[in-house]
Amino acid sequence: MTQRIEFVYDFCSPNAFLAYKALPALADKHRAKVNHVPVLLATVFKATNNQNPFQAFSENRQKTAYLTHDLHRFARARGLSFHMSPHFPVNTKFAMRGAVLASGKPWEDKYIGAIFDAIWVHGQKVDEIGVLTEILHENDLPVRKIREAMSSAEVKQRLKDQTKAAVKRGVFGVPSMFVGHEMFFGKNSLGNMELELSKGS
Repeated sequence: MTQRIEFVYDFCSPNAFLAYKALPALADKHRAKVNHVPVLLATVFKATNNQNPFQAFSENRQKTAYLTHDLHRFARARGLSFHMSPHFPVNTKFAMRGAVLASGKPWEDKYIGAIFDAIWVHGQKVDEIGVLTEILHENDLPVRKIREAMSSAEVKQRLKDQTKAAVKRGVFGVPSMFVGHEMFFGKNSLGNMELELSKGS
């Protein structure tokens, strides 16, 4: 039986970007399928009284220096391109609405990869519709449909509902990953998630 990894994400998180890049190899190893669940991290934070660790520890230089070092170390160890966004913290509401539309579509992975790379590899400012449109064109994605989704009341509601459902399941930040009822938070929990997957392999 194929196992399922639910990947709860928002493009605004560098840790979600790195986990997204690391997941395919792990999933292939355990013959698992990854289902992507877009949420709005700002809404998750508000609902759970949480905040971005770079903001939470902004006065602790040792902590923020370590967090930055850990991001780059994780990327280097896996041969991943990664640069801290010059626009951090990133407003991703339009991009996340596009992700809701992309869910289940043949081009979903292409869309997710393009937006994540735009932010965390190329440093693009994806809160600007013009920049987003250019990214969509460059990656041969359905521009008109995605642009329409960015202002769609139905899509906005679906994103709100998915975010609310994630919080109800215990999500307080991203990336959060589920294997069955077990939740794993953060890129550094991938090892523990692999142990869980190995039980079903």
